[in-house]
Amino acid sequence: MRLSIFPLPGAILFPGLQLPLHIFESRYRALTSDALARDRRIAMIQPQRGGDDAPLYTVGCIGRIGDVEALEDGRYNLILEGESRFRLLRELDVATPFRQVEGEPIDEPENEILSSVERAAFEQEARIFADMQGYSVDWDSVERLDDLSLINGVSQIAPFDVAAKQALLEAPDLSARCELMIQLMQFFALRDGGDDRATLQ
Repeated sequence: MRLSIFPLPGAILFPGLQLPLHIFESRYRALTSDALARDRRIAMIQPQRGGDDAPLYTVGCIGRIGDVEALEDGRYNLILEGESRFRLLRELDVATPFRQVEGEPIDEPENEILSSVERAAFEQEARIFADMQGYSVDWDSVERLDDLSLINGVSQIAPFDVAAKQALLEAPDLSARCELMIQLMQFFALRDGGDDRATLQ
């Protein structure tokens, strides 16, 4: 597949979830306009470091533009709806101001669920993490979430660094992602002071 990409550090998207975006840079306005005129698809993928031509990680997620608000000055507010993860094959040589790649969709495991022990361990660690961060959480609503929505949703919004977020996105299945989330929350809780984000080595 030929994919137009938005390489945004710290932002990952999972199939079935939504990502709100405010588009203001001229190249990404062009990307959005192009996507709206074609198939409404934008591929999210993280760069490995700063810089316009930074190398990319090998796994991202294809999103489809759902709700969109076009502002008078050319900016956009939009909701990107995750469709499928993809594996980067190669970057294409293009004349557009935005980068494009060739990628292949990743087949996702079907009907994934956690064991009761895995779910309980995650919720316990999440409560500790939320208390430490001062987050206000509606735990009754959390308990009603299915396993996939819970783990992927927390993975998408967690305050971890780029490498950690990428590792969560690349986890092969739900159980592996759940275990990694637990490890990251524990590491974040134990790290020395300061405001740095948790770093996965």
